[in-house]
Amino acid sequence: MTFSGLSSLDIELLIALVTAHLLADFVFQTTHMVLNKRRPLILLMHGVHVFAITALLSGGAMVLALGIALSHVAIDAIRAAYGRDTLRIYLLDQSAHIALLFGAVLLLPVWMLEPWWPPLSAGLIQTALVLSGLITATLAGGPAVGHLMARYKSDAQPEGLEYAGRVIGLMERGLIFLMVMIGEPSGIGFLIAAKSILRFDTVSRDQKMSEYVIIGTLASFGWALAASFATIAVRNITVY
Repeated sequence: MTFSGLSSLDIELLIALVTAHLLADFVFQTTHMVLNKRRPLILLMHGVHVFAITALLSGGAMVLALGIALSHVAIDAIRAAYGRDTLRIYLLDQSAHIALLFGAVLLLPVWMLEPWWPPLSAGLIQTALVLSGLITATLAGGPAVGHLMARYKSDAQPEGLEYAGRVIGLMERGLIFLMVMIGEPSGIGFLIAAKSILRFDTVSRDQKMSEYVIIGTLASFGWALAASFATIAVRNITVY
């Protein structure tokens, strides 16, 4: 089966590479590393993470893993040196990384993609795909929603526990992903209703806070839904 010029094996390799990227960027990269990307040792450490995880999930395609790691570090270095911390820059940065992976699978010669040991089985590829979707919906969605809401935060002046909003967003996006993946998207309506009831007293007394909560909720839910349905679409392509 092919899709946009990619064979089934190419798609499986791409899923493995995307999973490795998401693990390196959103699971194994700490907040300290994100805030200190301009320090060469921190950037190098992140590059080592990218190389090791990519090599592991690609079946030991060392040349491929090294090339991706070096390119990943170069993109991050450019962003750290010249890019502002905004939603547009965040999306451009992630798009550049994903485009790099597509380009590697499509354009690199076969000998650079050769694994040193058996690559992930079909079952593990499906697991990697779901894991990628979950990370995209939850951890990758956090910075996106956070950057979007940054411009409104000072006006709305949200109060509450430190980092509580981040944790709530993480949990709600995770629940949305779960509901879509198990074929029960109607449960999202109950999630919206529950959040509205819990927030009713606060937002009913403050119009700015109300609008802040609505924008944040819609952005968070929309991101999670997009990640969930994209995961299902790719899963349908890879089932053969």
